Amino acid sequence: MPITLFDQALPTGITLACRAAGPVHAPRRAVFLHGFPEAAFAWDDVLLALTAADPGLRCVAPNQRGYAGSSAPAEVSAYRAKHLVADIAALMDVEAGAGAPIDLLVAHDWGGGVAWNLAALLPQRVRQLVIINSPHPGAMLRELRTSAEQREASLYMNMLIQPDAAQRLAADDFAALFAKLDRLGSPAGNGWLTPAVRAQYRDVWSRGLDGALNWYRASPLRPPDPALGADDPALAAVVLPDSVVNVRVPTTVLWGMADQALRPGLIDNLDPWVPGVKIHRHPDASHWIVHEQPDWVIGHLRGLLPTRAATP
Repeated sequence: MPITLFDQALPTGITLACRAAGPVHAPRRAVFLHGFPEAAFAWDDVLLALTAADPGLRCVAPNQRGYAGSSAPAEVSAYRAKHLVADIAALMDVEAGAGAPIDLLVAHDWGGGVAWNLAALLPQRVRQLVIINSPHPGAMLRELRTSAEQREASLYMNMLIQPDAAQRLAADDFAALFAKLDRLGSPAGNGWLTPAVRAQYRDVWSRGLDGALNWYRASPLRPPDPALGADDPALAAVVLPDSVVNVRVPTTVLWGMADQALRPGLIDNLDPWVPGVKIHRHPDASHWIVHEQPDWVIGHLRGLLPTRAATP
């Protein structure tokens, strides 16, 4: 069954451009959340592989708020976590039924920021959570405060929040964005960034970048002023309540250890926030692990899905 495209209007006032695979009335549901600077198309191979193996599964991947084809409010405040979580909870209502749980929530990069929060705030809505190279918010705050390595790796975020960031990233046929994909990739990558894939990225970025950049502008979790380091009062003032850091959903973390933006310290000591978390490390994969090691990722996801036969 091929990838299908549809626009889903939500009670939040947002419309999400979605990609899906699997029967509309399948008994099992999975939702996939992308990060920056990607979009829902990044999950296509995963969606197709999972639904081919399980005819009772429907997989949906939205372009999140601010991304190509989805609603992109101009106000930075519209990209605060509570709004992003509300979008995905509303999409889950459409897919699984009002208030009903989905079988699997899978998220990468900024998508993980939404997924961590949703699982903490609405644990009854998710049976299994899978996080792929996306830091738990408590761990990110800890590492920004205590790890010079992570502060250095995160400095790019300070450029992305600048008013002219979209113009700078779009210059010279998105040269800076393509450089980001190349720079954060692994030397052991499989040549995934083909001309055809580059064209998909170019199509997404050409529809506008400010909505996606507003995710960075709205977040309190960003590296401190380099001159101040851990003593930056803005970083010291960040407080994350237990309600957004304590996750009681069964959680699996898949992590590419060659990630240059998110350093391995981010997956240390997660148990106080996520009891029983299972962490699987790939030694050669980078931040783009979904593209570089698709079979490894898909294999782990298959292992988490229930093995019930499809409903006639």
